[in-house]
Amino acid sequence: MPVNARIHARLGSILLLGAAIGTLAGCGSLDGASRRLATVVTPYKIDIVQGNFVSREQVEALKPGLSRQQVREILGTPLVTSLFHANRWEYVFTLKKPSAELVTRKLTVFFEGDVLARSEGDEMPSEAEFVASLDGGRAGKGKVPVLEATQDQLARYPARKAETPAEKAADAAPQEMAPTRYPPLEAPGR
Repeated sequence: MPVNARIHARLGSILLLGAAIGTLAGCGSLDGASRRLATVVTPYKIDIVQGNFVSREQVEALKPGLSRQQVREILGTPLVTSLFHANRWEYVFTLKKPSAELVTRKLTVFFEGDVLARSEGDEMPSEAEFVASLDGGRAGKGKVPVLEATQDQLARYPARKAETPAEKAADAAPQEMAPTRYPPLEAPGR
């Protein structure tokens, strides 16, 4: 092997060894930097909501004597129904926030036959309080927007005019019917 080739091989191996040592030394500083960054930057953790949220307004709408269907329309489908206790529906709601304890609220509705007899359970928050608790003060500092339009806001939009008999007849006229025969899926002659 010529002398120049040996010198170049030694120089290349020295450079390769130096690069490997530099890389290993850099790993330690990167590891330390990633640890420092982890203390500053935390991952986003979501609020976990499970079950049926029942508001104070919904509980106040419950009156003895309501039918099962009326109770279902007010509260929604119960989370728990039992074959052994057909006269009882359970509404359970849990909210887990990363920075707080698990919040659990329960409401039990009792029936006599198909008629509501009574309800009992935890104190329920209003819808506005619940929305504010979900927001956590991040945007708007827990304020819930007004969800009803005032008379002035409604006045901005013109009322619909009544249709004339000709317009009603045009709407009632039969539309073009879809074809009753369709072309064959395969070409004939196969």
